[in-house]
Amino acid sequence: MIKNAILKKIHKGIIVSCQALEDEPLYGAEIMAKMAMAAKAGGAVGIRANYPQDIRAIRKAVGLPLIGLYKVQYPDSAVYITPTLKEVEEVVKAEADIVAIDCTKRLKPGNKTTGDFIKEIRDNFTTIILADISTYEEGMEALEAGADMISTTLSGYTPYSPQIEGPDFELVERLAKNAAVPVIAEGRIWTPEEAVKALELGAYAVVVGTAITRPQEITKRFAKAVSRLEEK
Repeated sequence: MIKNAILKKIHKGIIVSCQALEDEPLYGAEIMAKMAMAAKAGGAVGIRANYPQDIRAIRKAVGLPLIGLYKVQYPDSAVYITPTLKEVEEVVKAEADIVAIDCTKRLKPGNKTTGDFIKEIRDNFTTIILADISTYEEGMEALEAGADMISTTLSGYTPYSPQIEGPDFELVERLAKNAAVPVIAEGRIWTPEEAVKALELGAYAVVVGTAITRPQEITKRFAKAVSRLEEK
């Protein structure tokens, strides 16, 4: 099966999130494609990308498994990661292997629940569904609703999930022990040691984004550390 072949390629590896929003210096499909090429050269086993145009460009540039999403904000929902079937279709047409969707308990546009949305996707597409969640309960509910994979992407990014500085290792471990699907560790992973720890706790693969592909945030960490010396 295609699904099994894709999952085998990313197992125990690093997936690099290559994303830049419209207001960021590196915004642009060509730039993100080159970022993906650099990630592949460094040993990435997969890429996570936002926007159909970026997904298409990255698909042409690298032959790695590709997680696609489409961030769009609707007025009636706080959900913005691939929030409706329209965005799912755009991501599928752009040839992403896996479609990431928000599977938090927050209602999607049109007051749809996670279960409603996954059913709608299943009725229209055969794509692999990756559930981005923020809590253990959301992960298990997404699994029950039919998600193929679970990612801890949104832990710390919903008001009711743990607000911690580092990765949510507890969530990764708990889901890995109890979910019968691959669990991807994502969110605030800054060091190789943290990536290794996530895999040791049972993560199927690890997504790293900001620590690799957002130089403004990397620079900010260095600048902040140096500024502390001036305060002494």
